[in-house]
Amino acid sequence: MSSLQPPLVAALALTAVALAACQEGEKDGAPPVTAATPAQTARSHTETRKFRDWLAVCDNGNACFALGSAPEGQSGWVRVSLAPGPGARPEIAAGFPGDGAAPGALALEVDGRRFATDTASAPTDAKGSFGVIRRQPLPAVKALTSGRRLTLTDGGERVPVSLSGAAAALSWIDDRQGRLGTTAALVRRGRRPAAAAAAAAAPALPSVTPAPAIAQTGLPRPVLPAAFEARADVKQCRSDTAFSAAFQSGVTIDRLSEDRELWGLPCFAGSYNFSFRYFITGRGGVDPAPVIFPTSRKPTAEVVNSRYDPASRTLTAFDKGRGVGDCGVASTWVWAGRAFVLKAEREMRECWGVPADLWPTTWRSR
Repeated sequence: MSSLQPPLVAALALTAVALAACQEGEKDGAPPVTAATPAQTARSHTETRKFRDWLAVCDNGNACFALGSAPEGQSGWVRVSLAPGPGARPEIAAGFPGDGAAPGALALEVDGRRFATDTASAPTDAKGSFGVIRRQPLPAVKALTSGRRLTLTDGGERVPVSLSGAAAALSWIDDRQGRLGTTAALVRRGRRPAAAAAAAAAPALPSVTPAPAIAQTGLPRPVLPAAFEARADVKQCRSDTAFSAAFQSGVTIDRLSEDRELWGLPCFAGSYNFSFRYFITGRGGVDPAPVIFPTSRKPTAEVVNSRYDPASRTLTAFDKGRGVGDCGVASTWVWAGRAFVLKAEREMRECWGVPADLWPTTWRSR
């Protein structure tokens, strides 16, 4: 198993979006522009736990995920997902990165018992394909929690996946979703009716509404004014990117309203990640105020591989844990008229080959 690795400082990579270093506060110029923290806008919070060889995650709306992987040096993974609420049914996905399994070919074998996937899908990030058990997931879930040996197979290849920690991870999800001792529990089933799980069902998700789009014509040239360059945080960005004048010149400007602009400043470039800091200014870049982006955990002033889309009012980011992009954090913020608000976030802490489409959600909104 390999965990997230810090980016290696090296060459330049100009593309777009996600978040990185935590900002403690700004001392120059205008105060930072921020939004209400996620903890203030929802009754629940994201939580990630590790149970031996399995990872368990629940997001701010109590959608939960448990994941296991093949041993280091081999490719393969299993994910059990479960929405909140007494009527929700688990879904099991499994895959071999880089392999294309036909529907029904990919299967889970637990102690010799075969559970075939009933659908096959290709992730949008083109990292192989995977199969899903949707029709009869409960027998497979029960086998995962009580079995001793799990093997993924697509007819030709066979890859072991550890079950150490699977029962504990799924039991933790039962507890988080209020299922313990009910007929809706994944592990510790009891006689209490499934409706009892409704008390810890889905917390209200925060509502995120983008501000109306605005024309982008007539913007100034992307050259930082002298007062902008004099900021301590800007000087630090300039120092950290002095190796490439071309990268430093990649300043971005977008109009947020008739009298406010969004300026993006390159601050770091590595082998597979690059970061920007963003500032909200008056016309022509005057009075810059650094943007502090809320996340499911700590806010950040620097976002990685980022891109702002003025038409949808969204700023997206993808902080890769390693070059192939099978781990890290993917985030989306929305300009809501006064601040950037976290709309969605996915995080995969372990580099197990899971496609980004299937990373656990850590933040959702409506």
